[in-house]
Amino acid sequence: MTEGPRASLPFQLRKIGHVVLNVVDLDASLRFYTEVLGLEISDRYPDSMVPGGMVFLRCNTDHHGIALVGGAVKSERTSLNHFALEVATVEEVFQARAWLRKRGTPIHFEGRRRAGCQIAIEFQDPDGNNLEIYWNIDQVGTTGGARPAGEWRPARTLEDAVANPVAGQRVP
Repeated sequence: MTEGPRASLPFQLRKIGHVVLNVVDLDASLRFYTEVLGLEISDRYPDSMVPGGMVFLRCNTDHHGIALVGGAVKSERTSLNHFALEVATVEEVFQARAWLRKRGTPIHFEGRRRAGCQIAIEFQDPDGNNLEIYWNIDQVGTTGGARPAGEWRPARTLEDAVANPVAGQRVP
């Protein structure tokens, strides 16, 4: 089956899960991604929660495939906030954390943030690009409704996220 470097990893990346972009004009970018590309809004953070505001967009049942963070300074190059890679189990998130630590890669965040409610670790590549490895992002139902903000349960460690799951998140 799998040969080469991936065969020796204690976790397996399944897909690129989402990309988060820093944008100069949040409203213009939101119009582009919704009106031109047809994405749908799952959630929106106000300026008071994330400076510049943040919008989570989807093209399938994943809570978000693209998120936009407003307030970026215009530059000659695009601005990547982070991209995320999905694994199949919460155990693989723990294995990825151990693997990265063993190789001297600092973990900048672990646990669960808010919208999407995925359990994740966040770190940087050698060029300073932000990456996330996650498990179990919320799925948006046929009604188009995302999990209400009152059900988000932030956690600052993987252990806390597992010990205190959000409603419907079955952690083995």
